Amino acid sequence: MPQMEDPNFRHTLTYIIDHGEHGALGFVINRYIGIKIKEVFEQMDIVPESDTDVDSPVYEGGPVDREHGLILHPSGGDTWKSSKDFGHGICLSSSRDILVDMARGKGPQNCLVLLGHSGWGPGQLEEEMTHNAWLNCPADEDILFDMAIDDKLPAAAAVLGVDLTRVVTVAGHA
Repeated sequence: MPQMEDPNFRHTLTYIIDHGEHGALGFVINRYIGIKIKEVFEQMDIVPESDTDVDSPVYEGGPVDREHGLILHPSGGDTWKSSKDFGHGICLSSSRDILVDMARGKGPQNCLVLLGHSGWGPGQLEEEMTHNAWLNCPADEDILFDMAIDDKLPAAAAVLGVDLTRVVTVAGHA
């Protein structure tokens, strides 16, 4: 919601990949951290092929474990050493082999490279939702993987018919 004060989530779109009695796991998908995949390849001594797109952005996945790289991608096709399929069309991978394949042009067609993640303990996210801290909508792969960073949040709100520029964050008394 626009009134979110936590700087880790203010003006962000967060994709929740797993939610249950153990808590919730998600990723901010609209916050570019200022580095490109090229720099990740360089840090890991991976040499990309000449036609590999090395200008893809790296996203800040959240405030937890910001040094840990993760790749969010659709399920199906190849699998990598540390991939987990969450059962609703999305996988999460964190092993070097997916980056090597990406550098060779053999990685997932659509993906987000993330540093860090977002996590909530049991009941924490539900509590925040009762206080209207979050606006939630169904996941959309086009928004997740295909849209420009600045278009993702307004597009997700539009799924619900909400224009975030018109949401009032304070209420008056009559």
